[in-house]
Amino acid sequence: MTDQCLTDELCDACAVGNLPKVFSLLQSGAEVNGLNTFNKTALQVVKLSSTAVVQTLIDGGASPDVRDPDSGRTVTHDAAREGSLYTVRVLMRAEANVNLVDDQGNLPLHLASRGGHLQVVQLLIPRTAYPRATNGLGYTAAQLAHFHRRVDTAKYIDKYLSASEST
Repeated sequence: MTDQCLTDELCDACAVGNLPKVFSLLQSGAEVNGLNTFNKTALQVVKLSSTAVVQTLIDGGASPDVRDPDSGRTVTHDAAREGSLYTVRVLMRAEANVNLVDDQGNLPLHLASRGGHLQVVQLLIPRTAYPRATNGLGYTAAQLAHFHRRVDTAKYIDKYLSASEST
């Protein structure tokens, strides 16, 4: 089987969260950071709710900071946008850079805030170097939460930022 076929199979298995197939393909020599036919790595196409698959890829040497060539997003951006709390935790333990911006200037914090994913915001905000950063449209994470009526998330961010001003 060619390297490209193995990579495509690995990506397909990751996309559906098929952990046994992922293990088998990695043991068969599939390149964990290889690009599939669509120019994506296995981690970029992984089913975000499949935390065990994400951990297996990370353990196998997958880089969490590879950017999607179409959007500039990393898997951390995707997991934050979807509110995949456990996946964000796995990525942060793997030292994923939460301060990378996508092609629209969004940090993972912006995407989690816009979606109202409070627990993800709570994980990201202390690790975000500048939580008041604006995205490409000029909005902060707090402004996105307010604009999209993510009340609990907006309150949390406002309180966090107020507390950080007083220290």
